[in-house]
Amino acid sequence: MNLFLILLIIAAALVLLVNLLLHYLRKPVDVQPLPQEWRKLLEKDVPFYIKLDAGKRKLFEERMMHFLATTRITGVNTEADDTDRVYIAASAIIPIFGFNNWEYINLTEILLYPNSFSHDFDQTGDERSVLGMVGDGALNNTMILSRHEVRQAFLNKTSKSNTAIHEFVHLVDKTDGAVDGVPEFFLDKEYVLPWLRQMQENIQQILRNRSDINPYGATNEAEFLAVAAEYFFERPDLLQSKHPELYALLSTMFRQNITGSASTSRKA
Repeated sequence: MNLFLILLIIAAALVLLVNLLLHYLRKPVDVQPLPQEWRKLLEKDVPFYIKLDAGKRKLFEERMMHFLATTRITGVNTEADDTDRVYIAASAIIPIFGFNNWEYINLTEILLYPNSFSHDFDQTGDERSVLGMVGDGALNNTMILSRHEVRQAFLNKTSKSNTAIHEFVHLVDKTDGAVDGVPEFFLDKEYVLPWLRQMQENIQQILRNRSDINPYGATNEAEFLAVAAEYFFERPDLLQSKHPELYALLSTMFRQNITGSASTSRKA
């Protein structure tokens, strides 16, 4: 076994230990049941939820409400309403639904901006190209999302994009300490090298303009993971048809086969 894989295993073990310690040290939270109006919104706008059977829908709802009980959503120059909360909480749970008891230990607050913003967090001007961001430094444990983009992802049923899912996948990637496109916590060691090869092959196809994957995925490995995950969760049938090997690895990574129904979970 080479040094790289040994380091990955050690990092994953440390992450698991920290996650378990934080889980048991957290104070109990008061988790409310999902309001009926929110359930109607899920049934109307969240295809992932619609595919679940009754038991898994209940689990999905419980995990959504736990997420909202432990994570603040704050509107900045806009108001975060119930629709925003449902969409954001659903986006948070979708990538981690294959892992029982997994929580975002590196997130405490989401700042919701009305539209796109700049890298300096300006909400006006011509340099507003950012739709979502995982904070660092002073904004560590914070995520920033464009309210407009969060809503568009669920209103456009044919899109392969979902900004909120994209940013939550970055958080998953970040859990092991590095946003590098290799989420060691989710990816068993035997799949690391196949995943690295799959990333590089697909990035090269994007750069040659021979792929339907969002060109932003060619920026680097971390962005490829997030972009590919958006595609996987938003248009799983299309991804499986056009990129079967990529779909298979993402299905293994997220412990979910969602071309039929969302898969079984495993304990984290």
